[in-house]
Amino acid sequence: MPTPTITASVTIAGETVPRVELTPVAVDLLRNLWEEHGPLMFHQSGGCCDGSSPMLFMAGEFITSDQDVRLGQFDLAPADEPSQPLDFWMSAEQFSYWSHTFLTVDVVPGRGSGFSAEAPRGVRFLIRSELMTVITPFAAAAVTDRVGAAAAAPPAAAAAPS
Repeated sequence: MPTPTITASVTIAGETVPRVELTPVAVDLLRNLWEEHGPLMFHQSGGCCDGSSPMLFMAGEFITSDQDVRLGQFDLAPADEPSQPLDFWMSAEQFSYWSHTFLTVDVVPGRGSGFSAEAPRGVRFLIRSELMTVITPFAAAAVTDRVGAAAAAPPAAAAAPS
């Protein structure tokens, strides 16, 4: 059975449409990295140089704050396997620019950040974006839903983007 695309659950209070997904290639790489390192997390800072790519860390290695927005949570586990949650975080400042986009995390050959877990494999994660077709509710809810509110509420069921 081929690896599926995985869409993150909705984690922003008041929203009903997912904001981020993983390509099958990204899913395969992330499952391999999970086997090697254990629980993982993404952070997209939007800074210059390495910060403009999504960076993969061991869960808890990168400390998030009220200046970060949790855009979604993936479950990397294959069917009938124990859950393997992976959060996707973005700096609030970057989110203010990208709040109107749906993000797809892909993998391409090349050298990314030396701090990102995939770096030694000669590949890097890359964001592909497209305009969202549903805008209500939108960024106003996300700006108020940061670390505390995102952690307090369980993720809602994910719906496929339209």
